[in-house]
Amino acid sequence: MEQQEPLREFSIRDNYRRMVFYQIWVRSFFDGNGDGIGDLYGVYDKLGYIRSLGADAIWLCPVYPSPNADYGYDISDYKSIHPDFGDMEQFRKVLDRTHQLGMKLIMDLVVNHTSDEHPWFKESRKGKDNPYSDYYIWRDKPNNWDSLFEGKAWEYDEMRGQYYLHIFSKKQPDLNMDNPKVREEVKSIMRFWLDMGVDGFREDVINFISKKEGLPDGLPFIPAVNGMFAYKDGPHIHEYLSEFRRVTEKYDCIQIGEGPMTTVKTALMYLTGKHRSLDMMFSFDHMMADCLFTEYIHLPFNLKKLKKAFSKWQYSLNGRAWNTLYLENHDHPRIISRYGSEKLRRESGTMLAVCYMFQQGSVFIYQGQEIGMTNIRLRDINEYKDISSKTNFWKYHLKDSLEDRMRRIHRSSRDSSRTPMQWTAAKYAGFSRVKPWFTVNPNYKRVNVASEESDPDSILNFYRRCVRLKKSSRVLTYGSYREYFPDSHEIYMYEREYWGHHWLIICSFSKHIVNVKLPKNFEGRPNELLLCNYSGERKDNMCFEPYEARVYRFL
Repeated sequence: MEQQEPLREFSIRDNYRRMVFYQIWVRSFFDGNGDGIGDLYGVYDKLGYIRSLGADAIWLCPVYPSPNADYGYDISDYKSIHPDFGDMEQFRKVLDRTHQLGMKLIMDLVVNHTSDEHPWFKESRKGKDNPYSDYYIWRDKPNNWDSLFEGKAWEYDEMRGQYYLHIFSKKQPDLNMDNPKVREEVKSIMRFWLDMGVDGFREDVINFISKKEGLPDGLPFIPAVNGMFAYKDGPHIHEYLSEFRRVTEKYDCIQIGEGPMTTVKTALMYLTGKHRSLDMMFSFDHMMADCLFTEYIHLPFNLKKLKKAFSKWQYSLNGRAWNTLYLENHDHPRIISRYGSEKLRRESGTMLAVCYMFQQGSVFIYQGQEIGMTNIRLRDINEYKDISSKTNFWKYHLKDSLEDRMRRIHRSSRDSSRTPMQWTAAKYAGFSRVKPWFTVNPNYKRVNVASEESDPDSILNFYRRCVRLKKSSRVLTYGSYREYFPDSHEIYMYEREYWGHHWLIICSFSKHIVNVKLPKNFEGRPNELLLCNYSGERKDNMCFEPYEARVYRFL
């Protein structure tokens, strides 16, 4: 009952709960054609490595043509491949090889907005009497909403003589999903990729596609996100997503939504009941343990806040919906630099793997996370590429000293997750034979795949052990969750239980040695220590080293 068979040929719809996903931000993954930019040739070359981690699927961040105002999330053609990454033939090779290796492939679906260089927008700008006039949200007079990336959320267009809405960059105009023609375009895009053999979508800011009717002014009490409660979870969101769901029901595929500012109660409306339109949703609560609303508003790391977020989603979704388990992606700084310790990189990196991976849910690993990559610290704001780092968040802190602003960027920029993947200690970290499109983290000579492959105690090989253990156990896959000692500022401890089988996961977030006490219902019971990030005899010694993590099976 406790062990489960490995996945071989499988349906993603029936088995996503058991799967491990590996996220690829292609531009920085591996340069396969020698031009300094990561591409689909590089993805193809590294599929064997991804499979060696135990991954069952890859998630490709946008690979569509884009002017790169937001590096791929401003799309100018939904049915083609950006020349930087290759072409449709190479994409098909990646897709076919992924399937041959027994993995699935999901893509980003970005339909809240397009690029302002998309043909639809170019036509829409021309006036109110063409077929694309209402593909976007135009107004004669703007409301008071702020953009998340770039000033106010409305931009005046000289050609049309009106303002258009952009929740993100000025070059990312929001689509008008209230127009049924736009929804038909979205369904056409989905069918195009699903017919090719793609196994599903991660749907970007999908809870933003329906805005509050009338687009009323927001409450001006939170700088930079004024209006945020009016441009998400709008009155027609479930109606529109149900239309998209009817498309995917004809395929063996999954839909994973990204839901910024989503509560558990709201998420359950997407994941359960008559409105169910998504299989999983990425929430953000657990990414706020060292900040307020956004990584740019810093607070000291708070373990109790992290545990409360984890437990809230575990308890609320148990038996009702399925969690996404992640600590890193392309939108957040590196987790060791946030919740761990760069000085104790291996210890904290392996502990963080244990703390999230053995909860109930599907595991997501972001490129470089498995080798313990850390934040980059560039000297000048102009060296950064990310628009969110250089616009709103930089400008809102102009009263701070330059040193303080750079410190904020070092801690917070999304660019830290977008530096080239560190493959070897060779020049340019083995990412490319020529100078890469973006700065390589200087620590690449000691933090790289090659050195970690050869070290049995590396973060990389520890991730492999975690994945094998997670996938081998029904308890760690389907078991219920129970947290112990929620008020502890040093220890995160939780139980997984399934059909009378009990496992206990204990993680120390302390930089110092900590004495750990077992819960009363586990005292004196025989057990087996199945995983620990420290070596040596540790089973009955409850003295935990800095950032130590253990996984026990109680007999």
